[in-house]
Amino acid sequence: MKSMFWLATIGFVIAIVLTARLVLRKFEARRRAEEARALELLAQASAAVPPKPVEAATAPVPPVVPPSGEAIGPQKLLFEAAHKAGEAGEPALAIQLYARLLARYPQTTFAGQARAAVDAQKKKLVKA
Repeated sequence: MKSMFWLATIGFVIAIVLTARLVLRKFEARRRAEEARALELLAQASAAVPPKPVEAATAPVPPVVPPSGEAIGPQKLLFEAAHKAGEAGEPALAIQLYARLLARYPQTTFAGQARAAVDAQKKKLVKA
């Protein structure tokens, strides 16, 4: 009877260990897939808008022009990518994406939301 108890106990422990390994593998695969999607979205966003050349510090500030329909697309992609990174538990990446959005499009319609989201992500980053 004692041997049956120990066999059952060992079998139970082995089942728990194997289940834990399976769960950890699935979690790691999901994390990799999230990172791949974020990188793909970031690549699409950066490919949609070529980087501006660095100008001298004394260059005049360009006039504020309301964004046209075609300029909203890359802004929305960056904003959504940053939002999804924040939801995925990557506050540092989210802050970087929001900063990129605000740097490229300082007069964007998403500016207020982006600044509020950056503050929220900074609070998450401090807690972690």
